[in-house]
Amino acid sequence: MSATPIDLITLRKGCASCSLQQLCLPAGISLSELQELEDIVKRKRPVEAGERLFRQGDRMGSVFVARDGTFKTVLVNEEGEEQVIGFHLPGELIGLDALGTGSHRVEAVALTRANVCEVPFDELSTVASHIPGLQRQLMRVIGQSVGRDQDHREMLVRRQANERIALFLHGLSERLRTIGEPPDRIRLPMSREDIARFLGLALETVSRGFTRLQEDGVISVHGRKVEILDVAELDRLVHGQDGDRERPRARA
Repeated sequence: MSATPIDLITLRKGCASCSLQQLCLPAGISLSELQELEDIVKRKRPVEAGERLFRQGDRMGSVFVARDGTFKTVLVNEEGEEQVIGFHLPGELIGLDALGTGSHRVEAVALTRANVCEVPFDELSTVASHIPGLQRQLMRVIGQSVGRDQDHREMLVRRQANERIALFLHGLSERLRTIGEPPDRIRLPMSREDIARFLGLALETVSRGFTRLQEDGVISVHGRKVEILDVAELDRLVHGQDGDRERPRARA
């Protein structure tokens, strides 16, 4: 007798609802299978802004999922300077950087106060091995993580600052869509300094880039709130079609 697929309302009743939906929801797993996954999830205490989940060189034991709150992953050089490698939204797995070597190449730092679940990776792999839908989705999530790394490298080779910023906003928009949030209304949990370190730009360049996109009517910025006004133009910039064409400036 086949198991009854769980629906969204049922899924939302447990920890997996808000933390592991990236794995559970697309996999269409059954109630009993969800319980197996729930059983290995370790509840964690709230993580304060600035607190680290793991540091460079730590052995990988678990992956982490923020039920709420946002994280950044950073490389720290010998002088203590941070290079921002990525940002992680609620529901996204954190810690996959250690899959290749077994040790973390980066540090994961909370940008905001967060509630985090810890999932022992060996146990997750064991559960996934006999739940085909979960195994496929785990592979898909790992692939998405690799894809974001490639997107970051693509950002860094773009010469135009506004193209890098457009890629950054477009990527955030698509990820918000994936977790069920409005893709055209972005609240930036990271500082402009973090964005500058992520994009390989000076802070002043990032500020000018946001201002230009706002003057061109592509986005509207109010503090850390960004609204995408012209999706087509943002997409054009993402695909490197900026050229020398001047758009009419939006009225103040």
